[in-house]
Amino acid sequence: MKLRALVKQENGWWIGWLVDIPGVNAQERTRDKLIESLKIGFEDMLNTEVELPGESELVPIAVE
Repeated sequence: MKLRALVKQENGWWIGWLVDIPGVNAQERTRDKLIESLKIGFEDMLNTEVELPGESELVPIAVE
């Protein structure tokens, strides 16, 4: 899976966020560290436990 990130350097920091995954953003001193932090943020979001309301079910969906 490939994700798209918007990144920019501002006031000595690299900031960025994932376009495809709202809520995943990061700020680091280097571009490489920023990309790594965005990857970690994405993995954390995927691994976050979800509390299911009522009789709903969590269905995995494969994306190619």
